[in-house]
Amino acid sequence: MRRLPVLGLLVVALGIAVPFARAGLSEGSRAADEPRPNSPIEHLIVLMQENHSFDNYFGTYAGADGIPAGTCMPVDPADPGSDCVSPFHIGDNDVRMADPDHSGATHEAQFDGGRMDGFIRALNQRNQDGRLSMGYYDDRDLPYYWNVADEYVLFDRFFTSAAGGSFTNHVFWVSAAAGNRKDRTTREGLGDLPTIFDSLQERGISWKFYVENYDPEITYRNSDMFPSDRASQVVWVPLLNYPRYIDDPELSSRIVDLDEYFEDLQRGTLPAVAYMVPSGHSEHPPQSPSAGQTFVRTIINELMRSDAWNTSAFMWTYDDWGGWYDHVPPPQVDEYGYGFRVPALLVSPYARHGYVDSTILDFTSILRFIEDNWGLEPLAERDANANSIAAAFDFTRQPREPRFIAAERGKEEGTEPSRVVIYLAYAATLVVPGLIIAGAIASPRVGRQRWKARRSEGLEDETIPWRGLTIQYPQRPGERERTRDERARVEDLLRRLRRKARRAEIRAEEIIPWRKLMAKYLQWPGERGRPPDERTGVEGLLRWLRQSHLDDHPDANHERDHDEEPQ
Repeated sequence: MRRLPVLGLLVVALGIAVPFARAGLSEGSRAADEPRPNSPIEHLIVLMQENHSFDNYFGTYAGADGIPAGTCMPVDPADPGSDCVSPFHIGDNDVRMADPDHSGATHEAQFDGGRMDGFIRALNQRNQDGRLSMGYYDDRDLPYYWNVADEYVLFDRFFTSAAGGSFTNHVFWVSAAAGNRKDRTTREGLGDLPTIFDSLQERGISWKFYVENYDPEITYRNSDMFPSDRASQVVWVPLLNYPRYIDDPELSSRIVDLDEYFEDLQRGTLPAVAYMVPSGHSEHPPQSPSAGQTFVRTIINELMRSDAWNTSAFMWTYDDWGGWYDHVPPPQVDEYGYGFRVPALLVSPYARHGYVDSTILDFTSILRFIEDNWGLEPLAERDANANSIAAAFDFTRQPREPRFIAAERGKEEGTEPSRVVIYLAYAATLVVPGLIIAGAIASPRVGRQRWKARRSEGLEDETIPWRGLTIQYPQRPGERERTRDERARVEDLLRRLRRKARRAEIRAEEIIPWRKLMAKYLQWPGERGRPPDERTGVEGLLRWLRQSHLDDHPDANHERDHDEEPQ
């Protein structure tokens, strides 16, 4: 069989890449008739993660208001002679990881009238190991987040809007109000309560709400008919509690799957304001933070690669404290809160460098920035009186060039190439899968990297059943927490594969022998009755995917042999 020269394939690749680069460079990311913002920030993207206090993530970060020296939390604050527990690094003792209770009642008990001494007792009263509340992570567990803090902005006075759980805080995030007093979804919904998206829509300012693994069929009207892991979508996406955001096609069309974020970056159609919520990458305990860090890093790296970077800001925070210790008493501004501090970070070409912002903020501070930046009226008393996140920016300087932040501590971040090189890199994601297909004929080698591809028998007219894919895990005692994190990692890798295939305008089945792969590692609808291979399982799948097709981080080492496939 005749082999095509490698040089010839590269020439073809450049022929594809250059027009793609020119198109990307010339395409604007803001509609011509859209009102201009009052600052260089034309795109604000905000991600809401879950369930960590500031001290739980950044309590030992130098330069921030972290855990005070000598802290020792009493087991029973009512007994002066009771034992106490000092803060400890999670995993360094016999305290087992779990999901600490984080109800409104637990918040009240831990707050203890402002004495901040009830963290252990509150969990003990709920038949949990109260010592867990004193656990913390550090840069060994959160290297990427700590690197971001070193380079951009970390907020150490960012409080939750409500002294309670997820639902009320998510509602504050969009409306500057509590919504209802039940801290949960109800069949009554949220009625006519105004949101920031109403204001944006009225002014003709573009917006979207990106939802990981979005299912538009699940709303407040029927969420009690679904398993809790799927029904929680209605908690994380408050707009799904409003009749108008469900029934009005103009509004409902702006609530979309997270995949559209990556597509919008490529098309130059990123909206002015974008909210995001995760599914499998929320960092909700007992999930490991590692999957969340990978998720956030992917979002930031794609933004840095895009033409929108110079006019964008990306921020992420956490919906509640998760039952973890924090030493700063939250100000009490009204009957709802504030609640305990949560981590919050800002990445932008205009963000201050290595800056710890100690302005008192909460979720309505994000609304205040949106309102000030686009000339909107406040929604309620909360956002009208809130401090804005604007102090975290320095608009007197030129925007910083994008630099990929290292995923490990002690490593230099990567310098982002020029815009032309960026779009050549995009084209490379188009070309590499094309080379895979060409490899069936040409078998080209570039250095040590070798790719092998073939069609799977019977898959020519079949698409991957992404929504129908069911990954069944062993549920032996003690494995529930571990496999929850594994599922998030698998879903992330599968999502990246789908994006790579879409960019190449080919079916993902052409990249890997899909049915064979699933049959070997997992159980799915096409192979019911065939149990997963316990010798390989999830870890085997992850390893094969990473080594073969999906290790596409900007600083990844691609010097691998990709000639293997599942047996």
